[in-house]
Amino acid sequence: MKKVLAVILLLALTFVAFAHVKNVIYFIGDGMGFNHLYLASLLEGKTLNMMKTPYTGIVKTFSANTWVTDSAAAGTALATGFKTNNGMIGMLPNQESVPTIIEVAKAYGMKTGIVVTCRITHATPASFYGHVPDRDMENELAEQLITNATVDIIMGGGYRNFLPMSVKGSSRKDEKDLIALAKEKGYAYVTKKSELANIDSDKVLALFSSSHMAAASDRSGEQPMLYEMVEKALELLSKDGEPFFLMVEGSQIDWEAHGNDPYGVWKEVAEFDKAVGVALQFAKTNPDTLIVITADHETGGLSTSTGTYMLEVEMLKKFKMNTDTFLAKFNIEEKEKFISAVKEIYSIDMTEAEYEWLLNIKKTAKSYYDLPNNFGKYISSKALVGWTTFDHTGNPVPIFAFGPGAEYFTGWFDNTDIPRLIARLMGCPLTYPIYKEPVITGPVLY
Repeated sequence: MKKVLAVILLLALTFVAFAHVKNVIYFIGDGMGFNHLYLASLLEGKTLNMMKTPYTGIVKTFSANTWVTDSAAAGTALATGFKTNNGMIGMLPNQESVPTIIEVAKAYGMKTGIVVTCRITHATPASFYGHVPDRDMENELAEQLITNATVDIIMGGGYRNFLPMSVKGSSRKDEKDLIALAKEKGYAYVTKKSELANIDSDKVLALFSSSHMAAASDRSGEQPMLYEMVEKALELLSKDGEPFFLMVEGSQIDWEAHGNDPYGVWKEVAEFDKAVGVALQFAKTNPDTLIVITADHETGGLSTSTGTYMLEVEMLKKFKMNTDTFLAKFNIEEKEKFISAVKEIYSIDMTEAEYEWLLNIKKTAKSYYDLPNNFGKYISSKALVGWTTFDHTGNPVPIFAFGPGAEYFTGWFDNTDIPRLIARLMGCPLTYPIYKEPVITGPVLY
């Protein structure tokens, strides 16, 4: 890896003259398709920040071994410029590691940051610093993150992967204390929003929950919102005027779409877009900042119709709770309370037959997700929102860009094109050694 980075750094020097971007803020909406954005825009009653760009493109998302990618393969493509198999992070299908855009930016002397609302060791953020054959190797990814120290500002969830096994709540299988190691390497460690506000350090490890952070519609107290983390990250990364690269993920759009939950999707997209707004404000006073917004894949096959030439926008606006929270609060086996709550929270008059159908799903469930998924699809159907799956699709996703170089992000792209173009604009091309350019097997490319 060190040899590869050295070659890249050498190659980068020959391209400096072409660079005109100082800072890059790279937004990834996990699972966010065109219709997720459009639905959120309708429910917000306004054009979203990211939809205001004059530069829009379309991105293909397939992985090396299937037309429908997972987040690990998609994250790797968006972070390294190379395809890999589903489930793999920072590696080619033959398990050869490839450098990430953050590793290249760091080698080139830039400051770096990652801000997410999932575990920091989850697939997308891990793709920007990690190299493992299986995305579930989150303890190994946590160790790589701290040991290699290529990311200066780290914010998200998941401290369970950093605590020694003997500490309550740890998910590690050893006694490695990665929090202590991070402190040795100069990181300020915080776990609360109130602590983050007072931090003025060049290196920060901020982990606000044991696992993933709460959903946007539920988050409160000492867990910051995404836009608040972005504000702080930009403050810390820009304070001395040095160039930086920041990746921001709206991690939970995907999960709400997996559950076919239109309210959850709305609130997650809205939170993500508010963070984009913070970046756009930063760019007004830092015009040499490039902002790129895209997604790793589409989730759910969301449709703004069920074939009736109608969409109940006003009904959707009255929804008050995401389905996971609703099902945690109201027990489906308490019939009268449950039916009454459906009316109160979603303005839906649930029939006896509909209730019995959902109750039977719980009784015969083979997975924890069977009931919340079908409940999400049920409330969607009442508002005439359609879904084709509870999983990912192969649908293309949008890309938006603001700032210097934004004009290059129009037309059709493969997801591997995005980090290569960003790196080239930064003046540090994401170039694998030419003599070892790999041939990726998998779907027939066109």
